[in-house]
Amino acid sequence: MSSETLDLARDIISNYSGRTLKIMEVCGTHTHQIFKYGIRKLLSSDISLISGPGCPVCVTPTGFIDEAVMLALEKNATIATFGDLVRVPGSEQSLALARSKGAKINIVYSPLDAVEYAKNNPDEEVVFLAVGFETTTPSAALAVKNAKEKGISNFSILGANKTMMNAYRMLKDSADAFLYPGHVCAITGLKEYDELKDEGIYGVVTGFTPKEILGALAMTVKKLEKGEAFEENCYKRVVTYEGSPSALKLIEETFDSCDSEWRGLGIIKDSGLCLKKKYSDFDARKKFNLPEITGHPNPHCRCGEVLQGKCTPKDCKVFGKGCTPEHPIGACMVSGEGACSAFYKYGGDF
Repeated sequence: MSSETLDLARDIISNYSGRTLKIMEVCGTHTHQIFKYGIRKLLSSDISLISGPGCPVCVTPTGFIDEAVMLALEKNATIATFGDLVRVPGSEQSLALARSKGAKINIVYSPLDAVEYAKNNPDEEVVFLAVGFETTTPSAALAVKNAKEKGISNFSILGANKTMMNAYRMLKDSADAFLYPGHVCAITGLKEYDELKDEGIYGVVTGFTPKEILGALAMTVKKLEKGEAFEENCYKRVVTYEGSPSALKLIEETFDSCDSEWRGLGIIKDSGLCLKKKYSDFDARKKFNLPEITGHPNPHCRCGEVLQGKCTPKDCKVFGKGCTPEHPIGACMVSGEGACSAFYKYGGDF
């Protein structure tokens, strides 16, 4: 983006005057970048920028943490997980607390690390906590296929993989337009978003640099001013119309669509991914015969409303008091992509 174009984008978002526009940045990385570079301070008072459910750790429900704790403490499984999930509160305890009671919790950087660990430790039942959107789902699929091909029977996944399309539909009335996450769109492509546009759901795909976000915001404002249906790609160096055929094929070969629970949004139809029947031996819920668990989040936590754009973290009474990064009450304060952690880290009157 040239300096002239950047100046024009700043001018558009700073000097807009008209009906209040609600734009939801779905991705947690966008939320943090917007705070870090002071983009909110550039916005006209008639533009409302709200955070949405784009942090996979944040939208993972309390019951999932309860399942993982049960696997660790009652089923004697070794839990392999990305770091953020360890401190997310369950109904009664986190994985961090379970670890202090003797549970074996291993931090991994990829699902394939968990498969390799299972291979090298055949006497342990290793369960990988598969959390994420379309961006990380292919790696979980690859891990399962890898384990099956190599006959690694002591590996399984506790699945909470989700897809974004029906979440946009549920949030249709929460915003006038969305900033679509570039990394998700790099996998799915823009093809799916044609349907959303036809349904009156609009948005702009953007990358993660300040210039890219400013450009996408300016594009969104101009399109909303015109009152026309739109979907735009401001991340063309990465995102194509077709997406990643190989990644999509991997997901399709390994998973089926299913209903899924989202923190704050409830059950969203066909927004989850469950292992196909031929991979059912790698489904931890079936392997360990887990009971159905309904989680109970802390009643003082408003993460669910934050994820729907109904309030900001600062509207929550425990924000920055009882709930801090050192002592989180909700998932949105734990995750490095969470809206609460962004508000806490960067502060300011937003």
